[in-house]
Amino acid sequence: MKPDTQFLMISTRNLTNNLNNMKDTFSAKATNWDSPDKIKMTTKFLSELLYHINPQASWKALEIGAGTGLAGLNIEPLVGKVVIVDTSEAMLEVLKLKLNDTCKVEILLGEVFDYKKQDIDFVFSAMAFHHITDIEKTLTHIATITKPGAWVVVGDLVTEDGSFHNFEPIPHCGFDTTILSKQFVQAGFDVKLVKIYNVITRIADEKASNYEQFMLIAKRL
Repeated sequence: MKPDTQFLMISTRNLTNNLNNMKDTFSAKATNWDSPDKIKMTTKFLSELLYHINPQASWKALEIGAGTGLAGLNIEPLVGKVVIVDTSEAMLEVLKLKLNDTCKVEILLGEVFDYKKQDIDFVFSAMAFHHITDIEKTLTHIATITKPGAWVVVGDLVTEDGSFHNFEPIPHCGFDTTILSKQFVQAGFDVKLVKIYNVITRIADEKASNYEQFMLIAKRL
């Protein structure tokens, strides 16, 4: 077992008001995104990831759905560079406020399909895959931008009833990990691990609901 890892979670208080005016789905949420609950959730994801994966200083990593960088900015010191990908300009503006001249970060506003190079050693994503419409197309593209032997780590929700997002319309209400694993295999990956690593409990109308989070780790063939 690896030693405990200390994570740096950077505060986003006192952000500029113009972020609220940006035109994207997360514009109203960006300035308050780094809540204690999300930091706790991300810390558990990072702990599990780093128990199984040992990032190398020579690696070029890519995070899908990076948001404000809660995960990516903690991976950045461990690798050569992190490509931060997100469709929300407001979330990325919050992330930019956390950067300094020493950060080895490349920011891409858009989807993972907008990244065309074939030089990625490590792809990771925390709670973003359920926002991706076409999973099979996405996995096929990930296979084209990664090197043989590259690692992919996805953390997300096991299939739920839609209540996690208050029944808002999203592409996926979690995943059947058996189906997702088969999709990875079909895209050219060897699935090394699938496990439940966390359970989120929420209480609404005096009723508790539990949402399981899984981690899937795969290696590019």
